[in-house]
Amino acid sequence: METYDRTELCFPQLLNASCRRIVRPHFEVMLTYILLSTISVVTAALNLLVIISISHFKQLHTPTNLLLLSLAVSDFFVGLLMLFQIMLIDGCWLLGDLVCTLYQYVAYIVISASVGTMVIISIDRYIAICHPLHYQSKVTRRRVQVCVLLCWSCSAVFQSLVLKDILEKPGRYHSCFGECIFFINYIAGIADLIFTFIVPITVIVVLYMRVFVVAVSQARAIRSHVGAVALQQASRGTVKKSELKAARTLGIVVIVFLICLCPYYCVALTGQDNLLNASSAAFVICLTYFNSCVNPVIYALFYPWFRKSIRLIVSLKILQPDSCNAQVL
Repeated sequence: METYDRTELCFPQLLNASCRRIVRPHFEVMLTYILLSTISVVTAALNLLVIISISHFKQLHTPTNLLLLSLAVSDFFVGLLMLFQIMLIDGCWLLGDLVCTLYQYVAYIVISASVGTMVIISIDRYIAICHPLHYQSKVTRRRVQVCVLLCWSCSAVFQSLVLKDILEKPGRYHSCFGECIFFINYIAGIADLIFTFIVPITVIVVLYMRVFVVAVSQARAIRSHVGAVALQQASRGTVKKSELKAARTLGIVVIVFLICLCPYYCVALTGQDNLLNASSAAFVICLTYFNSCVNPVIYALFYPWFRKSIRLIVSLKILQPDSCNAQVL
């Protein structure tokens, strides 16, 4: 029977039933801890600022910003989930099978809700740019709230079905004590791949290609003051510059989202996940998480209202009476 040095085991008291630690140089471990911890804290803090900004200031209670709020909530949870990922640096999970299962379940819900929110954002921009005359009547705060609620509810229900096996019996696929792996059966994995990646990404790409084409023609019309007349005669109306700017900003958000998410699902799509070593798998997962840190940075670069909101929040002026009515736009 193979025996190990007790210092190499996650649970020394369990001897051969325990998983082995991943031995790395001390400098590498400390650097990884510091880097991931920093990203986690920054991600949670920045997205919390987005959540407070949109929730507090009445001027920001627009349909599009409600979608950004939903995205910020999912990104905030991603920041918190990264703390659990940090625990797996040495390959040891010390919180038990139940917490591991809850961690996996919440992670899948958050990613699924993020993808769903991106789809709704794409639909929102499609209507705003391609059908501007109907935007105010079709896209209302009430309808957006219902869509966001359905997005999160459907994500929770769908992932309950995808992860049915481990939810019924946490840790059933763990080979030793101290292991926490993301595992779903083949059929559930195919369903998750189709409904959480292939279908949503197809919808997002098709809608934004259409938005890009129309936005370019509208921008040219605005600059030339000639094409606008033809567009109005076509009963489309012209798109406001603010809508074009929002489409550009959210387009960047979508592109970055796809760049960060695609490696994870492409590995699943090719079925080569079993060929990844621990470091490669960790990189793919962390890249997916890192997208949540990038989104608030994009808002800060392109949205003046976010920068102004941050100043008011950091200076604690939001605690003053009627601060919710402050002019941030």
